[in-house]
Amino acid sequence: MLNTALLTSRSCEWTTPQDFFKALDKKFHFTLDPCATSENAKCKRYFTKADDGLAQLWTGRVFMNPPYGREIGKWVKKAYEESQSNAELVVCLLPARTDTRWWHDYCLKGQIVFVKGRLKFSSAKNPAPFPSVIILFDRKPWPFLVVPLTRSISMLLYRKNQTL
Repeated sequence: MLNTALLTSRSCEWTTPQDFFKALDKKFHFTLDPCATSENAKCKRYFTKADDGLAQLWTGRVFMNPPYGREIGKWVKKAYEESQSNAELVVCLLPARTDTRWWHDYCLKGQIVFVKGRLKFSSAKNPAPFPSVIILFDRKPWPFLVVPLTRSISMLLYRKNQTL
């Protein structure tokens, strides 16, 4: 039976599975986790809720798994903005909510990698009730071109010879 709390803002913290993080860290060598607790921090340098990661300067190679509640759009915006000014790169683990404003305003500006299957977040009994995606923000040329077709429909065109 599905826990309805998982589909509401009551449970907005989803601790990143360690093996999943380890695979990403092996490639990207993260130095900052801006959305952590002292118990689940993935990097030596991290910000807790009390530190307010949204108010901090992000530098280095950032891994972000933000709270998945109503504030997620602010975190995605911050990730994109920091990747364009201070951070070397920001890799985000997000729910694949392609129908949201934050997805269209920011995620489409990054490298998009859909996660196959459903992640089983740490300490969860079952896999998540939503698909996940990795968004990589950096200053490199973006491999997709967004072509607006109508006010609400855009088409993604892939540019060849681009890799992560």
